[in-house]
Amino acid sequence: MMDHPENSKEYKGLSVNAGVQNLPSVNPYATFRRQKKTLTPEEYFEGIHNGDMTILSQAVTLVESNLTSDQKIAQKVIELCLPYTGNSVRIGITGVPGAGKSTFIEALGITLCDIGKHIAVLAIDPSSERSKGSILGDKTRMNELSVKANAFIRPSPSAGSLGGVARKTRETIVLCEAAGFDTILLETVGVGQSETAAHSMVDYFLLLQVTGTGDELQGIKRGIMEMADGIAINKCDGNNIERAHAARVGFKNALALFPPPESGWKPEAICCSSVDHSGVMEVWKNIEDYIAFTKKNGYFDRHRTEQAKYWMYETINQALLDGFYKNEKMEHHIEVAERQVLNNEISSFIAAHNLLAEYGRKQQK
Repeated sequence: MMDHPENSKEYKGLSVNAGVQNLPSVNPYATFRRQKKTLTPEEYFEGIHNGDMTILSQAVTLVESNLTSDQKIAQKVIELCLPYTGNSVRIGITGVPGAGKSTFIEALGITLCDIGKHIAVLAIDPSSERSKGSILGDKTRMNELSVKANAFIRPSPSAGSLGGVARKTRETIVLCEAAGFDTILLETVGVGQSETAAHSMVDYFLLLQVTGTGDELQGIKRGIMEMADGIAINKCDGNNIERAHAARVGFKNALALFPPPESGWKPEAICCSSVDHSGVMEVWKNIEDYIAFTKKNGYFDRHRTEQAKYWMYETINQALLDGFYKNEKMEHHIEVAERQVLNNEISSFIAAHNLLAEYGRKQQK
């Protein structure tokens, strides 16, 4: 046995304890997590319909998943939820980066929660073209709204969607409506003039503008202005009040130059502040007036029917893309075509034509 001089009486403050032999390979004191129970579509629906926010969040994750197994369950959940949808007011909010969309949405959401509304905020964050990742930080800028009992905030990555909204956002709206939310606030990426997809899934499209950035003339350009049902000039506070009101006059004059929209509604420009909440209630009153106006003249229902048709074709387009790129028989042909294009052996157009022709032949077999 090894001699341990440190155990000598001369070293009273030191001692060596006997070692432990034959240690177990697994920590006997470790606590293991129980595996999460896989819910059935019926259980998902029951939880959503009863207002369970945890199950609603899980269902949204299921909808956003690219796994085939998850997609099958998600579609069944959506089918069960559909009879309980369509009773909300869907509001799309867009604007240039830095216009204060997240702060404005929090101010509007708090105002609506205080008057008894149930709010679902779907915030779309841009995804990186390099890493394909997304920060999903919008919820962190809505601290006060996130603790409201009648509010639900869900950030989602754009995942390369060109329309400023995630591809699965429309299905997420269905889930939120089935959960009992009467007001859906959809925040877009804020890319400027490619917000067609967002406009095609909301009832009221709000354009958020700011002053002092040189963007006033950009806002007058056709495209995004034509889609807007209302304009809110944000950051109308402090030393910016006069500039904000001057910008409101400019936008009002610009709106008068556009032909009347199909809805028959005359869009208005309203000044507001997300900091002191001034003008936020005016924006909501404008939204309520628009909904009442379009329901009275029949445009509201007609617009939603057109939206349903638009998303039918969008779903077909996406299914065709998935069918092409996820087809195992096409993988080799795609790799060969890529090499030929990179080596300048054939043009991009001929390569695409050849691939589509090959795909068509394989579909006929």
